[in-house]
Amino acid sequence: MNPYIMALLLFGLGLGTTITFASSHWLLAWMGLEINTLAIIPLMAQHHHPRAVEATTKYFLTQATAAAMLLFASTTNAWLTGEWDIQQMSHPLPTTMITLALALKIGLAPMHSWMPEVLQGLDLTTGLILSTWQKLAPFALFLQIHPNNSTILITLGLASTLVGGWGGLNQTQLRKILAYSSIAHLGWMTLVLQFAPSLTLLTLLTYFVMTFSAFLVFKLNKATTVNSLAISWAKTPILTSLAPLILLSLGGLPPLTGFLPKWLILQELTKQGLPLLATFAALTALLSLYFYLRLSYAMTLTMFPNNLAGSAPWRFHSPQLTLPLAVSTATAILTLPLAPAAMALFAP
Repeated sequence: MNPYIMALLLFGLGLGTTITFASSHWLLAWMGLEINTLAIIPLMAQHHHPRAVEATTKYFLTQATAAAMLLFASTTNAWLTGEWDIQQMSHPLPTTMITLALALKIGLAPMHSWMPEVLQGLDLTTGLILSTWQKLAPFALFLQIHPNNSTILITLGLASTLVGGWGGLNQTQLRKILAYSSIAHLGWMTLVLQFAPSLTLLTLLTYFVMTFSAFLVFKLNKATTVNSLAISWAKTPILTSLAPLILLSLGGLPPLTGFLPKWLILQELTKQGLPLLATFAALTALLSLYFYLRLSYAMTLTMFPNNLAGSAPWRFHSPQLTLPLAVSTATAILTLPLAPAAMALFAP
């Protein structure tokens, strides 16, 4: 792709999200979301592969549906209450409709089925943008509307953690596994959204760091299936020993960064008098942990036949940038001791 066009599209992505961040009027927020969607579509279809075009079409249709729903709900809110302000959502009908529209936009269960299909049709770089940057604008709106319907948020959150764990169990494609991982993490954020919005923000940031690391590891190894991870030790031996730690951090195991948001969310849910919900959420995390362990096993404990062709690639210098990967990997693995600072920073 022409670098000028690429720069323009990336600028559009940034502009759309920034407009949604800065807006207090529903029309402006909707406009930001639309700019965001239209900027990423050429990036998704740039390879002209039938699978990429199919993924782009699916993405466009779901995002257009969600945006139309959002516009309809905000117009209904203005009609019922006379308010266009995002923070003045008082009527339950438009609030529920907007919650569902945003859930469709980010891929919460049961409106999640587009996410694995779309991610599977993209390359890992565009997939990374879709899994991280594209979640920012809808979450900014989620945090502003203060949804008062707790039942719908808890249902969406629990369904997402369950579907995100269950859906990834029988997958062999890494991009689909990362899509289901994304759905499960978004479910955790939605569970605690109404009780501690700052905790949702902390979870979103840690999810970004861990997902960034996971995508970059797979990109560096040019791996798209679980089987192709088995030869990664020959290409990048040191990274292969660190990758399981990134994956287990995504799963939320204690000494790693990924444990922090899960720990705080379970603590918050218990404080709110919802111990059953906290127990169920913790049990669904085990499902996700299983497929992260599968990936770790395939990567480090499966030895590929040690022939000359298999062990040669690591001798050549990789042209890819590894500094962002080094920083994000260190953050994804080692920042649990900063928990008190994070709790003070994100205190409600």
